[in-house]
Amino acid sequence: MNESPRFALAVTLREIDALLGDERSRDEVIDLDKLSIDSGEAREVVAHLLADQELKPERIGERIVRRLEFLRESRRRPDGTKPSYEDIAASYGATRASLSRLVNRMKNAQDTTQDASHASSPRADTQAGIETYFFGEPNGWLSRDPATALNDALRPLLAELRAAAGQAGYGPRTVALRTAAGLPPEQWKLLEGLISTLERQVREERQGGR
Repeated sequence: MNESPRFALAVTLREIDALLGDERSRDEVIDLDKLSIDSGEAREVVAHLLADQELKPERIGERIVRRLEFLRESRRRPDGTKPSYEDIAASYGATRASLSRLVNRMKNAQDTTQDASHASSPRADTQAGIETYFFGEPNGWLSRDPATALNDALRPLLAELRAAAGQAGYGPRTVALRTAAGLPPEQWKLLEGLISTLERQVREERQGGR
C-alpha cells in the first residue's frame, strides 16, 4: 500500500475508529451533509469514500467545473441567488465571457484517453482567483483529489476526538494499539502511517506548549 490520498484517508478513518473505541460507531459522529459541503463532494461520493469504494475516474477539468458549480449552489448570496460568473470573474480581473468560455471548454473536453493530470484545466491564476472569491485565499480546493478533500474535511472531527481522548488520559500509544486491533497483516503499513501522524501531533503539541 503506497502513500496515496486513499491511504491517508484510511489512516484518518482508522484513527477516528480507534478514538471512538467500542462505545461509539463512526456513523454516530460523522455528518455526511457537512462533509459534503466541506469537501465539495456529493453525499453519495462521501459515502463511497468512507466505505473505501472505488470512484468513477474523473478528469481535472471535470472536477473543477463540478466544484465551481457546487460552490455556487452551496454558498449562495444573502438573497438566495447563486454568485454570478460576472461577479466571480470580476473579483480577479477577468470577464464573465472568459470564465464562461473556460467552463464550457472544460465541460466539452471529450478526450478521455488523456491522463487526468493533463486534461483541460484553468490557468493557475484563474483557479486561484475563483478560490479567493469563495474562501478568501487560494487553497487548491477546486482541483483537490476527492480523498484528500474528504480527509481535510475530517480534520476538525479528528482534532475534537483527539482532544477528548487526551482529557480521558488516552495517549498516542493507546490510540495506536486500538487501531492495530484486528488489523490484517497486509495493512500494518497503515499502522505505521498512523504512528507517524501521532508522533507528529505530539511534537506539535509540545512545541506549542513552550
